[in-house]
Amino acid sequence: MNRTTLAIGFLAMATVFPVSALTPALTLAFPAAATQDAPRDNINTATGVALAALLANDLMLRVSVDNNDAAKAGVPCADLGADSASCVTGRLILVNSGQTRIAGDGWKLYLHSIRRLLKIGHPDFSLRHLTGDLYELTPRPGAVAIGPGERVELPFVAEYWLLRYSDVLPRPYVVVAGASPAVLKRDDTDDETRYVDPLPNDKTNVPMTPAQIFRQQVERGEPLPAQQLAARALPSVIRQQAGDGEVDLRGVELSLPDLPPASVAALRERANMLGLAKQGLRITGMLAPRALPADIAVPGGYRLRIGGTGAAIDGYDAAGLYYGVQTLLSLTPAGGGRIPAMTVEDAPRFEHRGMMVDVARNFRQPATLRRLIDQMSAYKLNRLHLHLSDDEGWRIEIPGLPELTAIGAQRCHDPDETRCLLPQLASGPDNRSGSGYLRREDYMALLRYADERFVEVIPEIDMPAHARAAVVAMEARYRRMHASGREQEPNAFRLLDPDDTSQTLSVQFYDRRSYLNPCSSGALNFAGKVIGEIAAMHREAQVPLRIWHFGGDEAKNILLGAGFQSRDGTDPGKGRIDTTAQDKPWARSPMCAALMKQDGIASVDELPSRFARQVSTLVNANGIDTMAARQDGLKHASGPHDFATKNVMVTLWDPLFWGGAETVRTWGAKGYRGVLALPDYLYFDFPYALDPHERGYYWASRATDSYKTFTLAPDNLPQNAEVMPDREGKPFELTSTGPAARIDGMQGQAWGEIMRTDQQFEYMVYPRLLALAERAWHRANWERPYREGERYKLGETDHVDKLALARDWQGFASVVQQRELAKLKLAGIGYRSPQPALADTGLTKRD
Repeated sequence: MNRTTLAIGFLAMATVFPVSALTPALTLAFPAAATQDAPRDNINTATGVALAALLANDLMLRVSVDNNDAAKAGVPCADLGADSASCVTGRLILVNSGQTRIAGDGWKLYLHSIRRLLKIGHPDFSLRHLTGDLYELTPRPGAVAIGPGERVELPFVAEYWLLRYSDVLPRPYVVVAGASPAVLKRDDTDDETRYVDPLPNDKTNVPMTPAQIFRQQVERGEPLPAQQLAARALPSVIRQQAGDGEVDLRGVELSLPDLPPASVAALRERANMLGLAKQGLRITGMLAPRALPADIAVPGGYRLRIGGTGAAIDGYDAAGLYYGVQTLLSLTPAGGGRIPAMTVEDAPRFEHRGMMVDVARNFRQPATLRRLIDQMSAYKLNRLHLHLSDDEGWRIEIPGLPELTAIGAQRCHDPDETRCLLPQLASGPDNRSGSGYLRREDYMALLRYADERFVEVIPEIDMPAHARAAVVAMEARYRRMHASGREQEPNAFRLLDPDDTSQTLSVQFYDRRSYLNPCSSGALNFAGKVIGEIAAMHREAQVPLRIWHFGGDEAKNILLGAGFQSRDGTDPGKGRIDTTAQDKPWARSPMCAALMKQDGIASVDELPSRFARQVSTLVNANGIDTMAARQDGLKHASGPHDFATKNVMVTLWDPLFWGGAETVRTWGAKGYRGVLALPDYLYFDFPYALDPHERGYYWASRATDSYKTFTLAPDNLPQNAEVMPDREGKPFELTSTGPAARIDGMQGQAWGEIMRTDQQFEYMVYPRLLALAERAWHRANWERPYREGERYKLGETDHVDKLALARDWQGFASVVQQRELAKLKLAGIGYRSPQPALADTGLTKRD
């Protein structure tokens, strides 16, 4: 999905680490769950409120990073249990910015870290991990005093590295008995440079590839001729033939009787946004599938003729008519202008041209999603995949299960998590970011809005892992019903085995409550209830639900991964932990033990795929043709015939340099319908550039600008090894083996951890979305046909026409810069402005 055990995050362990290498002895405990509330000192309410206000106003937490390769400096990363023996050193700095002395009595500080804090080096402070990225820092009573202008430094060792300012999360908050939790005002910002000291200069430059050199040469050469620019649509078309003269397009009249009126209205809205009057060029269209050449006589295919005083469209279907108009609008400058007469014949490259939005980690407002749908529609992307649930949030109303949104969609400081989820991802204790959900009416309105624009919504409820928000919410339901004296109803949707004692740690550092128990009847009841209610919303909205996404990824304990070894292990490249204290998910669940004995299941590893098969029967029973999942959720199935739905679609998310091409080929050979979600090219939560100010996770790519996404050759994945390096800038080799992979398409991914606001979301998504659309819709001439046995490696082979790639990029980038960015601005999109290429990287510079 969007993280890996070799990549990102701290690993919270239910273990005690002695501090010896940095400072005098201090013991840090990392319990499995939060068990304490505010300090229990004898503080009355008035005093507590005053102290909380003082701390919030005067106390600041700064972070200074010292060494991102601490193992080479002699820090015992392996002995500290760091994944792959990789760790970073730095300092947590408490600063008194006020005029009043701050004592260390009666308060606790809660801070967020996406890296596991392995050591802290101050005898007067203790630190414990609560859950996810939340930590509790407690000063020793009577031992701490920070005078006005003074600072206290707490040296730390954390896992992996801190290379980006966005790696250090804001909004620590204080808790004092008798007062509301309060965010430290000086850390209440999304500008990380205000609380993070300048980062070390860690290998920010990598050599340019030949493709980047050609790109730079072409960009420095002659600009694209104006006539060529005016004739290029975005996305590009299969073929076009120039006509005579030009047409002056200042307004449009739409006459499209074969297109649903709501879709005509959507096109009118697009034209209005572009500043086109209601009177002007007459656009007519009709369904004429038999009049089209064979290669465009497919769903979404069309012919567009522009000339004289009008434009005429022959569409294979309604989508083809719609896309024909969007091509005309693409050719039109913002505010209108002259466009060349021409005939265009065009059709989509892939059936699936998608964009995944994670609304679970940090909620996205419906208005932002509608703006996204508008842009997807304009650039002919047709599937919006909504990641509606995860550990950090549940984002859709389900009638009959109010706790899902009342608790699972809210964050606050509630250590017992009976009222809400604990703050995560710097959301603060008062819902400053992260909280919210789609009401039933909101979701149905979104469905209708998307359908009118030929965008299909794919709902995803992630299970059995990444299910913590649902598990916590259903535990609250259980307690409520159990307290009312009911006997059977409380367990109907309970998602845990209450007798499960498995010691696990999920990929994003939650305990066993991160996984619903696939052996419980409540889990299957819950899946059926949620699928049924969401299917009912689609029926009521009169928008068919054709694809259900199961999720299915990362049902594992990361402490049992390849980067760890037992305490007596001798591998210097692995962290040493007590492996005997760690279990796979459900390993100690009596429910699962009984089920496995009954059904002859050899390992708990098989349980996610078994549960996926069960869920597929519920999906099929609701009239849904296709169940989708990420590949790791189906790996113990023998093929798509194991599932009840007509089709099984697999979201493929291995990076190319970690075997992604072979993964795609293997799953296609089994008969699954594949969708590329390659992290190294298609994850839009990754940084645009090597500049450490650019936010993003970077476990599969340290820089993914629009150019990199544009260079992806989806039908010949080995080709990409000759064009782009791995995440460290190093060449890797791929050879075409076996027949060509079968895929239905590709999609971008906008995981939400580092996108706390909708403004950050739009900055990360645009303009990369346009490069995604170009590749999903159009096959370029520099993409080589797949040939079995062909070897590719950057710097060693020279199969790809890199000059043709550079010239195609120049045309695309010119259209974006000179025509499309103005349209994004008119649409209110907060895009990232491209800047000239950097000579040392070929990547774009931060604004």
